[in-house]
Amino acid sequence: MIRQYPLTPAAGKRLIAKALKVHPLVTQALRGGRLVIVAGTTNGYVAEEILNHIGQAVGFSRQHFFRGLTVAPASITRMGGSPGNTGFTGDIVITKGVWKRAETIFEVVGQMDENDLIIKGANALDMVHGHAASFVDHPDSGAIGAIVPAVLGRRVRLLLPVGLEKRVPGDLMALAKHLGSQEARGAKGVRLCPLPGEVFTEIDAISLCTGARAELIGAGGVGGAEGCVWLAIEGSGEQLAQVETLMRTVHAEPAFKPAE
Repeated sequence: MIRQYPLTPAAGKRLIAKALKVHPLVTQALRGGRLVIVAGTTNGYVAEEILNHIGQAVGFSRQHFFRGLTVAPASITRMGGSPGNTGFTGDIVITKGVWKRAETIFEVVGQMDENDLIIKGANALDMVHGHAASFVDHPDSGAIGAIVPAVLGRRVRLLLPVGLEKRVPGDLMALAKHLGSQEARGAKGVRLCPLPGEVFTEIDAISLCTGARAELIGAGGVGGAEGCVWLAIEGSGEQLAQVETLMRTVHAEPAFKPAE
């Protein structure tokens, strides 16, 4: 049995977040280790779901949970530049199930080990190989510069929630090399860093929550469906009933709007 569903980017973020709150790595880190959710728009949904799950969501706002933000060119022109985030108060750091407020990845990453987990969003997705990469727009690589040594050097686990709308063709390492090449010297814009973590998309979310198998069959739309993806989902009658219930909880998710 197969059913088809469209998902807006916002609905996809919510779907990913609902699944990650029951991901085995998240459960393990909440029980006896440290979980760091690095600020980002997708991770705002992830943090919201996880904090609600452990009963500690009071005081958290997705509207300020980002360091950098991509908005439409028309919005940049209207606002006179990219939006800032004066309300940012820190990443989400949960130690043995307790949210340590106002802490950031930079303050705790040196204490993390193989029992701990970092959740970091991404900007580019290679669906074929299951790889993801993140933009770099800081001379010291920002949060990525803190995360990668911990992952490679101390085996801290890294989960990469990334929506299917961020898929790109080609090899992410080659793209990163090109953006950092001599030919790009003096150019404005970001660089790209492939990340050594486990990619988690809407397809993985459906599998984890229901056991059904999803595949991407199309994309696009208008009237609020810009960036929309179409999924064909196959499974048993029981699995598809679970999918239907899950989709009803996310399909009306409104588009993300940062705080003014």
